[in-house]
Amino acid sequence: AHVDHGKTTLVDKMMAQCGEMSTTERFMDDLDLEKERGITIMAKCTSLIYGDTKINLVDTPGHADFGGEVERVMSMMDGVLLLVDAAEGPMAQTKFVLAKALKRGIRPIVVINKVDKDTSRVDEVASEVFDLFAFLDATEEQLDFPVLYASGRSGWADLTMDGPRTDMTALLETIVKHVPPPTADADKPFSMSAVMLSSDPFLGRLLTGCITTGVARINDPIIALNLAGEKVDTGRITKILTRQGDKGIVPMESAIAGDIVQIAGLSKATVADTLCSPEVTQPLPTQSIDPPTVCMTFGPNDSPLQGQDGKKLTSQMIWDRLVKEAENNVSILVKRSENSSEAFEVYGRGELQLGILVENMRREGFELQISPPQVVYKEQAGKRFEPVEEVTIELEDQYMGAVVNKLNARKGIVSEMRASNEPGRTRVTMTVPTRGLLGYRSIFFTDTRGTGLMTRLYTEHQQYLGSIDHMRKGVLVCMAGGKTTEYAMNDLEARGTMFVAARTEVYNGMIFGEHSKDADLDCNPCNAKHVSNVRTAGKDEFIQLRPPRKYNLEEAMAYILEDEMLEVTPTAIRMRKKELDTSKRARASRDKNKKHSA
Repeated sequence: AHVDHGKTTLVDKMMAQCGEMSTTERFMDDLDLEKERGITIMAKCTSLIYGDTKINLVDTPGHADFGGEVERVMSMMDGVLLLVDAAEGPMAQTKFVLAKALKRGIRPIVVINKVDKDTSRVDEVASEVFDLFAFLDATEEQLDFPVLYASGRSGWADLTMDGPRTDMTALLETIVKHVPPPTADADKPFSMSAVMLSSDPFLGRLLTGCITTGVARINDPIIALNLAGEKVDTGRITKILTRQGDKGIVPMESAIAGDIVQIAGLSKATVADTLCSPEVTQPLPTQSIDPPTVCMTFGPNDSPLQGQDGKKLTSQMIWDRLVKEAENNVSILVKRSENSSEAFEVYGRGELQLGILVENMRREGFELQISPPQVVYKEQAGKRFEPVEEVTIELEDQYMGAVVNKLNARKGIVSEMRASNEPGRTRVTMTVPTRGLLGYRSIFFTDTRGTGLMTRLYTEHQQYLGSIDHMRKGVLVCMAGGKTTEYAMNDLEARGTMFVAARTEVYNGMIFGEHSKDADLDCNPCNAKHVSNVRTAGKDEFIQLRPPRKYNLEEAMAYILEDEMLEVTPTAIRMRKKELDTSKRARASRDKNKKHSA
């Protein structure tokens, strides 16, 4: 389903119906960042016992940046619940996940959620869902999908709108009746495709997947085959684990085809490898993953304040952590930079996904510096192609002109515009190049006074659409190190907006504010009032400074330009110039202007 359409809450109620639920809300979201942000980041597996049937269940993220999580678990699914908000209807990510499910030949069960909302439009949404199936070339069998009406928060689902509205029995019965049992063959040798990778301090590497054929038993010998059929690892099964409701991880002596399990015993196997008995020679087929659209450069922190906060500082530590992330996350790619031996290029699906990675690293004690996000271009027949996204925005009518104008300036084209189900609001669908959306989210929320909704979905690479003028002002850059003073900051407030408060440690080349003009300005925020023995006629006036503008990690990533970097430590986020020396920056600027004039 699309983000915030109620997947995790619905899973909670299904678990409660089967007696597998604790009192914790959003039980499946167990990562700290998931609890803080209220979104699902990683796909997670569990199982329910309903009657005499075991149901394996996977809760997936709804945000487009984490679409790789959906793609990698789709290979072990026999059925899907397609959740659609009864007010919003099918959204961008609804189309994405449905297309992946239909491509695998899965027959979805449609659940229209939140039907008890005042703004729900159940009949229209049901018609829109059918149109989406037809648009995605669903087969006749797939078009014959069951529809349930639910309120995940209230804990009920029914086959009709006038049902009893008591519990989730109708949904669970539909799953048992509609989803086919696994087509696995337990008589063949053991084989399983790994879709997730995790580690345990006692068990080592844990590989998760759905057993395709055969039976897995403790101490059985196994091998790992890569996609080319080459043997990459050998070992014995030392532990078989499964997750069951609120009981968490449960050990098993053996598991048969159709079970979703974690297997320990291999030290090198990774995601997309086939774990199998030694007699198996052919790897299992895997799903293709959509290409990354955004790239950022990671490197060790080399600012004058390096080493004061973090414990993991070296480029080798950063490289090892990035390689570990790329092993588990199939939508992230990591390469060494050609421009620097200590820099690494990280490719992903969007700013949010890479921002989550940086946030996790800083919480683990890393200090690093990162470049602004850049889009990933493709070269074909001597022409440049860039990623283009479908953007759906819903906003109040009074803000529509400002939003559409700014997206048009970023090479956006309106493809559909219609009234929303709420009075006074409009839904607009546009195609916009990914580079035009970098840094736009905060601008969008400012223009709509926080009332707008925006979703994005990668569609394809199109021919380069031309340059886009960046609409940011210049910045105030420190030309001396030390602690900022009220005396200097009071004089500089007329020049722009401050990003730091008084008595904050800064260094030469650090960005401490936004200039009121388009050009950058080098100045000294550490300048102190000279002390002399000459008395003044009156006392110095009491200085009152305006509160500084604070940026979180994603906002700071979107704010910086190509000649700037972001310094990230466990306790601080600082914007800076790539070249810290003032004279070298001035010389580079003059050389650049000469080239443009020539």
